[in-house]
Parts: sequence; C-alpha cells; structure tokens
Amino acid sequence: MTANLGVIELTVEFSSSGYMVRPLDGLSFHATDGELVVLLGPSGCGKTTLISCLAALLTPDAGRIDFSGKAVNELKGAELAFYRQQTVGIVFQAFNLIPSLSARANVMVPLRLAGVSRAQARERADALLERVGLAERAHHRPAQLSGGQQQRVAIARALVQDPPLVVADEPTAHLDHIQVEGVLTLLRELAAPGRMVVVATHDDRVTHIADRVIELVPQFVNANRAPEHVALAAGHVLFEQGDRSELIYFVESGRVEVFRQKADGAEEHLAEVGVGNYVGELGPILNLPRSASVRAIEHTTLMAYTVLAFRRQFPDAMPGKDSRSSDSADP
Repeated sequence: MTANLGVIELTVEFSSSGYMVRPLDGLSFHATDGELVVLLGPSGCGKTTLISCLAALLTPDAGRIDFSGKAVNELKGAELAFYRQQTVGIVFQAFNLIPSLSARANVMVPLRLAGVSRAQARERADALLERVGLAERAHHRPAQLSGGQQQRVAIARALVQDPPLVVADEPTAHLDHIQVEGVLTLLRELAAPGRMVVVATHDDRVTHIADRVIELVPQFVNANRAPEHVALAAGHVLFEQGDRSELIYFVESGRVEVFRQKADGAEEHLAEVGVGNYVGELGPILNLPRSASVRAIEHTTLMAYTVLAFRRQFPDAMPGKDSRSSDSADP
C-alpha cells in the first residue's frame, strides 16, 4: 500500500465546562508516502485531537481525512475495525504498557487479541524488539526499563501489524536528551516507502529530522507592524471564540460586547468595553486562542496593536493589573 494522506478543512469542536472549544478549525494539509510528518505546536493547539482523528479514535465535526484512497472519517463497522487494527499503529505519550507484563508480552497483546497463535505472536514480538534494539530486555517489565526503552517497546507494539501509518503523540515528552536521540532515530528509520510516520510534538528538535512540518499555530503578524484603525458596524464581530490571537484592540469610540458561546448554542455575556479601554490582550500575550468573542454594540472604531506595539503604547499594562483592560475577553 502506498501511504498518502490528505487532511481537508478538518474541524473538531467539543464542550469544555459548558463552553464550545474548537481545537481544529478548517485545517488542511497533504503528506506523501515515506514521509516523517511533524505536527508542531504548544499544548492545547489540537495536536492530540488531530492524532486521534488520524487514528480513527475521534470523528471530526466537519472536513475529511483521506488515507491511501479511503475516507477515514466515513469508515464504519468492519472497515473501521480493520483500519484501526491493520492500517494505523499508535504510539501513546504515556507509553500505555501493561505493568504486570514483560516487554515481549506487551508487544504480543494486540496480536493475541487479533487471534494470532501464541507461537506466532512470540516470534513477531521478538523480531520487533530486536528491530527497536531491545532483544536483550524482552523479559523485563516496564518498571525495569528506562523511559526511552518503554517508548521503544510501545513503538514495537505499534508495528505488530506492519501498518502503513504510524502516529505518535508526544513520543519524547518524558525522555531525557540521550533517550530522545534513540527514539527519534528509530522514528526516522520507520518513515520509508510504504509507511508514513506522523509525530505530534511541541519539541522543535524533532523538526530537524522531519520531511514535512505542519505548524498548528500559524505564524503571527509582523511584530513591527504599525497600529491600524478598525471600524465595526453595530452587530459585527471583531473576533470569535477559538480564533488564533494576534492583535490587541483599544476602543476609540463606541462599545463592544465580550461574550462566550456555550455548548447548547446560547451566548453568555461577559463584559461591555467602552471608550478608553482595550480588549483581547491575553490571547496574544500568552500565545493562546481566543477564549471569547467580541462584537460591536454600536458603530465602533478601534486601534489594533501587535503585542510589541501594545507594550510600547501601554508600558504599564499587564494582564489583570490595569483597570482599563477587560480580562474576560481572553481569560
């Protein structure tokens, strides 16, 4: 099988504490056979959500995932089970090894569950443990292995069905730099014709060995961009909950309303911001998506600042300290 991946306008949203959260919003990218693809971004940007969609553990709300000619998000029943068992191998951040079983037995588990005989499963597990450099540790339980060794056992387990797609969620998160080297070398070797490896990480060291890097947080605007005027008619939205944050807004005339969309579709009013106040500062400053929406109550004009320009204009303004800010716009 040739491993080709297409992610088209993928959107995922869910309820968190009664509010709507959209970790993925219209994401699109393509990757080709044999590539090591890195999904790069900070915590909360949607990396694990995307990995779950690629592994068919989570169904997106909109958009499409194509893998080697199959629409992954449309699979059901036996086709879905086959995809999960035969097409994709998953490497979890926390290893997810069974503490009471040896390294060999942990690798054997998915084969035994698939009906493979004990002898065949043992043979396959031993071959894979040798491939990841752990043949001599086959009898050891997870507690007797280092973090890097446990991750290599997890990688061996993901390879039991020789899947054309391997997805790894933060595979270096719990490893020191020596262990990271071994795991990254292994992942690089696994990405070869007939197999694609997709790694979700916030560790930019992984990008040095990648064939393709997908940044889930887009590049911010030019930090030196000059402030600019924005005019909104009554009822027009300045930015929406879940949008990526780039600019901070100072109200020159009129009024805006800060509100959140709840999971049931209702809106929760948070604040009203008038002349001489600014709104939307925490998202850009903390590099987080917008946690609320802002809409003009009446005709309103605002001045838009980059974070750098905002700090120059308001040197004493810090989140939660300046009475002219509206923390509820981006808490």
